Amino acid sequence: MTVPTGQTGTSEPDEAICPAETDVIVIGAGAAGLAAAVAAKDLGLDVVVLEKERHFGGTSALSGAAIWIPLHDGGKADDAASILAYLDALAEPCDRSRREAFVRHAGAALSFFQHCGALRYTPRAIAPDYHPELAGAVATGRVLDVAPFDGRSLGLRLNDLRPPLASHLVFGGMMVNRADVQTLLAFGREWIPTRRSLALLGRYCRDRLTGWKRGTRLVVGSALVAQLASALFGRGIPLVLNARVLQLTLADGQVSGADVAVGDGKRHIRARLAVILATGGFPGNPAMSLAERDPDIPHLSMASASSDGGGIALAQAVGGQLAETGSSAFFHAPVSVHRRGDEEIGRIAHLVLDRAKPGVIAVNKDGRRFTNEADSYHRFGTALSRLTPSAPQRPPAWLICDARALRRYGLGLARPFPAHLGNCRLIRDGYMIEAPTINALAKKLGLPGDTLSETLARHAEAAANGRDPDFGKGGSGHNRALGDPAIHPNPCLAPLNRPPFYAVGVVSGDLGTARGLRTDASARVLNAEGDAVPGLYAVGNDMHSIMGGSYPGPGTTLGPALVFAWIVANAIAKGDAP
Repeated sequence: MTVPTGQTGTSEPDEAICPAETDVIVIGAGAAGLAAAVAAKDLGLDVVVLEKERHFGGTSALSGAAIWIPLHDGGKADDAASILAYLDALAEPCDRSRREAFVRHAGAALSFFQHCGALRYTPRAIAPDYHPELAGAVATGRVLDVAPFDGRSLGLRLNDLRPPLASHLVFGGMMVNRADVQTLLAFGREWIPTRRSLALLGRYCRDRLTGWKRGTRLVVGSALVAQLASALFGRGIPLVLNARVLQLTLADGQVSGADVAVGDGKRHIRARLAVILATGGFPGNPAMSLAERDPDIPHLSMASASSDGGGIALAQAVGGQLAETGSSAFFHAPVSVHRRGDEEIGRIAHLVLDRAKPGVIAVNKDGRRFTNEADSYHRFGTALSRLTPSAPQRPPAWLICDARALRRYGLGLARPFPAHLGNCRLIRDGYMIEAPTINALAKKLGLPGDTLSETLARHAEAAANGRDPDFGKGGSGHNRALGDPAIHPNPCLAPLNRPPFYAVGVVSGDLGTARGLRTDASARVLNAEGDAVPGLYAVGNDMHSIMGGSYPGPGTTLGPALVFAWIVANAIAKGDAP
């Protein structure tokens, strides 16, 4: 399908597709909300999805879309006991019933979404759990990657899909995933990657020449949301954009609907059976976020700013309670920001492409390493969240590399060769600092030069020995999987000795919030007494994480989001049975 240039969005006004009555209202159009709507529809229920933003997709559309979900077809050697042993070692005992529900229903939920056409995926071949030292951890079998999706099948609705982050784009609008990045990096050196790179570029050029505003080959979060949305539209489920829920309404003590601002007016939608909250938690709410962290430590979220705690507030107004347990209120990640003067140009979470690579280290304001750079973004981000900057407007830590590492792997928004042409602009804007020597770099960063030189000398010795005695970088299967297998004896360690030298400042950040509404094993929202609020459910990041603020592996949020979306739909269809 070709959409002429200039045509955008759905062909109907939002208020025209907003029904007066339905069985189930879903509030929020990220992966959890869309999945719950598709499951409910296939169980015979009428559903409407309300999204307050102009675009659907929420934080899910911005994500890498890994899905941590045990007992899938690629994990036949896995078993429920080992999964629960691993999760129990990470999270609080009080969440055991919800974790048991997750493990018990994971296989059925995944099978449903796969066979109903809402999810195409491939098991990730190498995907070690993030805490390999714990009992029950595995090296592979629990992580799925979403398959690419042809966005042209959405027609006009492709323009309603939330645009991806700049870090998922090259050449201004071509989406890439991890495999694509490796393919493009091998361009010109090997025949098969070169041929595939040319095919990717050719597809993107055709998209732009035929009037699309972006590449239509969707990957990562865009592909996940587009697959679910395609299933939604194919079932005739109304998705109402620009629909802000003002309040939930009660009838005889049960949540019975919602008052909604849509179009130029307000209307009431009656829910015969239930309301499902899937608004993405509260990363976009400064007041709620500050209450959960040290206000003196800079912190930035990579989640959608529209996830402002609105769903939680709606639940609290009818008796729902925010959970008080958990080791962290956030799913942490290090973040860097590109600014030009006072204007923010872009930001990126440093997840897997740079920190773990040989020739890259992280140092604090004293010029010393402070953690294992190759550990998961949550573990690294947690360590970073405890560091204070040396002065206001200064980052508390820096990622540092040499010219060889920058050329091979990139650093944050700075691309590796051959996609490196924009790096000079990043240096001019001050996002990336360049210097001919380590002492010159230390001076630019405001770090003690002698200490930084000592840090790099000790790191070079560790690289030569293949063992990091300070933090164990490259000492686990998870670490090594993120390194460079061409580097020996440790794929995560190499000396920084090829000038010039580069640095990017990083601050504490998150991929979303872990703290959410108290729910039971059916995702029913609970009140202060621990009783269910009749007719009210929460999924995704509106639901308190079953991981208790920990992060077991890639896709920690999306796995439970999909499984509990399926659980909720079944609970409602069966009459709210626990």
